[in-house]
Amino acid sequence: MMAWFALMGLFFVYAGDAPPSVNEAHYLAKAKNFWNPAWCQQDLFVTSGKAHWVFYWVFGWPTKWWSLSTTAWMGRIVGWGMLAAGLIRLCSALRLPAILAAVVAVIWVAGIEQGNLAGEWVVGGIEAKVPAFGLVLFGIAELLHRRWSRVWLLFGTAAAFHVLTGGWAVVAGAIAFVWLERVRRDRAHSQARFFTPALFAGGAISLLGLIPAVSMSWGASAAESTSAARVYTYFRLSHHLLPSAFHRDWYVRHSMLTLVTLGFLVGQRWLYRRDELASLPQRDAFTALTAFTIGAMLISICGLFIGMLPAVAPDLAAKLLRFYWCRLADVITPLALGCSVAKVLYVTHVPDAVSRLSFRRRPWGSLRVDARSVVFLASAAIFLSACGLAGWSTWRWMSGGVPISHSNSLLGLRRNADYAEQRQTMQDWINVCRFVRANTPEDAVLLTPRHQQSFKWYAERAEVVNWKDIPQDVVSLREWARRFVEIYPIELSTMRVTIRYDRLREFRRKYGVNWMVVDRRVVGPQLPLVQVYPNGNERNSTYAIYRLPSISTK
Repeated sequence: MMAWFALMGLFFVYAGDAPPSVNEAHYLAKAKNFWNPAWCQQDLFVTSGKAHWVFYWVFGWPTKWWSLSTTAWMGRIVGWGMLAAGLIRLCSALRLPAILAAVVAVIWVAGIEQGNLAGEWVVGGIEAKVPAFGLVLFGIAELLHRRWSRVWLLFGTAAAFHVLTGGWAVVAGAIAFVWLERVRRDRAHSQARFFTPALFAGGAISLLGLIPAVSMSWGASAAESTSAARVYTYFRLSHHLLPSAFHRDWYVRHSMLTLVTLGFLVGQRWLYRRDELASLPQRDAFTALTAFTIGAMLISICGLFIGMLPAVAPDLAAKLLRFYWCRLADVITPLALGCSVAKVLYVTHVPDAVSRLSFRRRPWGSLRVDARSVVFLASAAIFLSACGLAGWSTWRWMSGGVPISHSNSLLGLRRNADYAEQRQTMQDWINVCRFVRANTPEDAVLLTPRHQQSFKWYAERAEVVNWKDIPQDVVSLREWARRFVEIYPIELSTMRVTIRYDRLREFRRKYGVNWMVVDRRVVGPQLPLVQVYPNGNERNSTYAIYRLPSISTK
């Protein structure tokens, strides 16, 4: 229990900024509409297809009685708690003391942040993949025990929360099964069966996530599905999906992380004597962990090969690349490294490692160092580096003083602004949203700055479109793309709101918009429209609200 609280403390220090964090406004706004369809019922995004039905059902019900912020904290506690319990269970499967789960956690979160290839993360705000990865951790622990029935049930439940997270875990688990139970000679007569009732039961559970995801394309023609896939892959989420859009240094850092992880996993079998590297019954746990990790890496490699298709088959590539091929490897690779380092630190005790350092001089003055001591020192260096990286990340957001969803780095204006300015900008944003909530009808629809992502969180009013809130069903996704290009045309791509006065009346007629929230840092202090906020004694140096021109009756 103490280990669980220690992990929860680590997660809070690392990612405990005020809601909404990354994606929380996205997921919880949709969850609130799931439980209360009248909430923001004019909003394209929240009323669009619900792909994560199980997550909305399990984590969205508090929105009926509590605020979105309270719901977020409740969800974080549950989600982080599942991750913490999963890490402790994984350490138990590796025969490590529970407290070493903290070592694994530090390397894990730092490795994901600093070594990911496709922008993945796990410990942060609450969204569907957080409980899904918690269940995957439990599944991996059962995989190390080779209790395959439990593995399929846990991975299937993970897929119910987030179909891609659990689904890719099933694929990696199947690869591990083939290697452990069919390929290795010393298990040639393994009695383990792949097709079992538990496998089909896990598949049935996963349908709770698979059917809503598949339904996003129901009723759409092939041409419409292809068009939506191109918007999703090439326009909106290329930074997660399209290998050619990944930064070059992402490949370098992820390759280094992969090589170091494989080195530690493979080295476990020969660096220590068999009696020191304790193994699970009939099988070394690290063999199973290595098999699962390699399975995740193979999935990622397949995605990189598919990433070559856009040059010759862009439509097919758009459809295939939607499945986040690099997600599992981004998470499992640093997890395996964390487990390996924790194992080294455990079996190579500090006094023993130091005593093996030999400074006997040879004729050429070389230094002879015991191999085990080298591995120990390397492991200690990795752990301390991870602590430094995680601490730096935490200090960075704490010194900024605002959640990432409000930061200038996300909004793209004055990224290096000091603490006071960022706090003032955030407060100005909250104030303008509160004004909207207090002074507009519940069915109001507004134009808002293009890159903000928390208007519905604070104002609880619908908006025409923004960059973050992209629907997942084909019809709504295509409508999102049409609206976004219409409201924020390419020629005005540096703006956060449209300033095409010739179309404001058209927007009012088409979308029922009466008000427009603008960023005054972009458009200046005055516009030739009726300003409704701030007025009188109200003060807001960052944002303003204008009334759109009346629709002509001629």
